[in-house]
Amino acid sequence: MGKTMWSGSSVPEIPEELRLLCMLHNIGATTPERSLSLQEICDWTAMEVSAIQSHLQNLMGLGYVGSTKAEGVDKYHVTLNGIRKVLSIYS
Repeated sequence: MGKTMWSGSSVPEIPEELRLLCMLHNIGATTPERSLSLQEICDWTAMEVSAIQSHLQNLMGLGYVGSTKAEGVDKYHVTLNGIRKVLSIYS
């Protein structure tokens, strides 16, 4: 077999908060109507609640994640700027 394009090169690690952003995008939490609660995000990502909370706060500060409240529960979704950020990672 021949060498792959990445053989021998170092591929930069994506920070965990950006991986969370990508996961939210990939599971479809991209509008307020499709927002997910903290528990739903934990279930989807298998990440610790404290890590998710910290990452969400950072991502909201950057404008990549928005929040809404539904039936008294805070829910989170990727904003348009967050979608742009995710797409820039893939391209």
